Amino acid sequence: MPVNLKGRSFLTLMDFTPAEIDYLLNLAADLKEKKRAGIRGCALAGKNVALLFEKASTRTRCAFTVACIDEGAHPEFLGRNDIHLGGKEDVKDTARVLGRMFDGIEFRGFKQSMVEELAEWAGVPVWNGLTDADHPTQVLADFLTLRENFGHLKGLNLTYVGDGRNNMSNALMIGCAKMGVNYTVGSPRELFPASDLLEKCKKVAQVSGAKITVTDDPKAAVRGADAVYTDVWVSMGEEDKKEERYKLLTPWQVNAGLMEAANNNGVIFLHCLPAVKGAEVTEEVFESPYSKVFDEAENRMHTIKAVMVATIGA
Repeated sequence: MPVNLKGRSFLTLMDFTPAEIDYLLNLAADLKEKKRAGIRGCALAGKNVALLFEKASTRTRCAFTVACIDEGAHPEFLGRNDIHLGGKEDVKDTARVLGRMFDGIEFRGFKQSMVEELAEWAGVPVWNGLTDADHPTQVLADFLTLRENFGHLKGLNLTYVGDGRNNMSNALMIGCAKMGVNYTVGSPRELFPASDLLEKCKKVAQVSGAKITVTDDPKAAVRGADAVYTDVWVSMGEEDKKEERYKLLTPWQVNAGLMEAANNNGVIFLHCLPAVKGAEVTEEVFESPYSKVFDEAENRMHTIKAVMVATIGA
């Protein structure tokens, strides 16, 4: 059955079937190949896209901007001091105004409820560029990177080590459960994933054949991993917890010893960036031949382009 995502918002991978996720990855690979060949697209010609940012960004902002321009759209950046989102003006009012003027809206901020409310009222597709709970565009880039390195997703073993209840771990767990990727979260017990999301993902994984494991043993977490993934120890908005997090997570640093514990000569290292080298990952691992972080960063642009083309493109 053909996949048609026209008019759909992209808030979490939980809303998408494996076939729809696979479609986005195939489209991203095709768009990447065309860009590399110097072929400019026009799928978004005449479209206007609002880029709403509560949180600072490098990859998300640049990826959306370049992806829009590559396909003929006009991106309009709206920072937290540019509009009255959720402050002087209700979220639903801002959503209805922007929906009358733009063909699609990207939101990067704090609350998942805010991106959901935007999508409820805008009348045009809304895309989640990151919230405290989820980061679905990043996972698409991660999956494209995995496919480029291994040729497939289903049956791969992906281990995330660090803060197991942050948005990146949540998003990866959802995506892996959907796509049949075995997912292990390695973290201190204090930072295990939320039990309700964990149970929900385990039910989804029963359909795809994926296994989801949570452990507080660093070396057991990475054993047999095809990819080891980490993120910063202190998320945006949680700076006051830096001392506590560093104390908890220092044993979870991704260093050469931890990578060797995977016991897999083909293992790769992934990170959503930015990285605090010397904290969650050593310089040695970050700059190693098996580090694919900059392929992953580039793939943000191609997968984000695929999401926009699929949902508002001609």
